[in-house]
Amino acid sequence: MIENVPGVSAQEIQNFKSVLAEKGKDKGALIYLLQSAQELFGYIPVDAIEDISEVTGVPVADIYGVVTFYSQFRMKPMGKHVIRICEGTACHVNGAKGILTTLETELKIKVDDTTEDGVFTLLSVACLGCCSLAPVIMIDNETFGSLTPDKTSQIIKKYREN
Repeated sequence: MIENVPGVSAQEIQNFKSVLAEKGKDKGALIYLLQSAQELFGYIPVDAIEDISEVTGVPVADIYGVVTFYSQFRMKPMGKHVIRICEGTACHVNGAKGILTTLETELKIKVDDTTEDGVFTLLSVACLGCCSLAPVIMIDNETFGSLTPDKTSQIIKKYREN
């Protein structure tokens, strides 16, 4: 039973338990329950999967299958700042690979990882819709375009200082 998640209050955990009690017996509630857990915790903790399994009767292995199938779900906490690098055609043609290499080197992580200090999570996306600014990254809700490796390094440095 989920009892303690770092950064989550006892009240929020109780709210999750209430959602489980209210919706857990509904057929087809699995995705809703997983979305609720992720919204609350920022990811889906193992304990939440076990609780969802217990309430819904869906085997833990099947829930893992759903979580790993859909890219919207994460089983690891996200960093304070989420960096999305666009790897769409315009960005690819205009040097996204060099920007990605810079990010991986600066952050010492690969795509889908979070830095050891929990500050940055690096994600790859198909398109950010800013093709005229290619190559592009988005940090949280801020977009940075016309990037070079040097500009990218400066942006990361600025976020580290804040």
